[in-house]
Amino acid sequence: MHRKKFIQYITTGATMMTGINTLSSFKTFTDSLPEQEQLMPVLFVGHGSPMNGIEDNEFSKRWIAMAKEIPTPKAVLVVSAHWFTRGTHITAMNFPKTIHDFGGFPKELFDVQYLPPGNPELAKETASLIHTTKVELSHDWGLDHGTWTIVRHMYPKADIPVLQLSIDYTKDAKFHYALAAEIYSLRKKGVLIMGSGNLVHNLGMVAWDKLYTDNYGFDWALKINNTFKELIAAGSHDKLIDYIKLGKEAMLAIPTPEHYLPLIYTLGLKGKQDAVSFFNDKAVGGSLTMTSVKFG
Repeated sequence: MHRKKFIQYITTGATMMTGINTLSSFKTFTDSLPEQEQLMPVLFVGHGSPMNGIEDNEFSKRWIAMAKEIPTPKAVLVVSAHWFTRGTHITAMNFPKTIHDFGGFPKELFDVQYLPPGNPELAKETASLIHTTKVELSHDWGLDHGTWTIVRHMYPKADIPVLQLSIDYTKDAKFHYALAAEIYSLRKKGVLIMGSGNLVHNLGMVAWDKLYTDNYGFDWALKINNTFKELIAAGSHDKLIDYIKLGKEAMLAIPTPEHYLPLIYTLGLKGKQDAVSFFNDKAVGGSLTMTSVKFG
């Protein structure tokens, strides 16, 4: 990707599922599922460049493989770094639009229309589970590139409902961790919950001449990425929530919080018995990492 195009990206920001047409029918359907056998994993996915949405590369191939390794979800709920709002919102339309929230990329990327159904009833149920704040039902947003670039590889038939939950930029990491815990029960109902961001995400320090060098990371980026991984594996959630105390490397990795907070959501959704594994664990351009995590 050319530097000009990358900077432009930085600065610019079917049918309904059969049998799930009302809130009551969704609950009837999901309540019939054996909870232990149907407990869905939780994923934190490093999404990186929007070009990953159309490229056949090691990252997109791993997303495809992941979809085959986990149970087929009844719906997908994504917390994307690119829906950063005042207050908490959830998409509640029947047919969410594809949002091309970037600039300077090839026409092929803008031509993508990933159009899975939404699920207004699931949106309402999710909102009802959250008591730490009022959740607004959104009919204006859709699926931004933090969601569709990943999910279109995982579920190319676009036959599984996909929703987004926004990140309230007025709240701290502790708030988001607690909010995520309130929707844990959705895992028991066949809903795949994903956080989409990047553990290390400092676009201002990207080494443009090393953008295509395999697994190239600055020393500080590799160091803090390993620290994050160690804390995630150890279940040290308090330290990850209070990431400011992790030192200058953490501040370089997280100059703004929107790409890190989706991880906090997945930590809040982790169960005591969930195994932790990492995938797509590589650095890009010196100051970004694609490191992703599976819980469960």
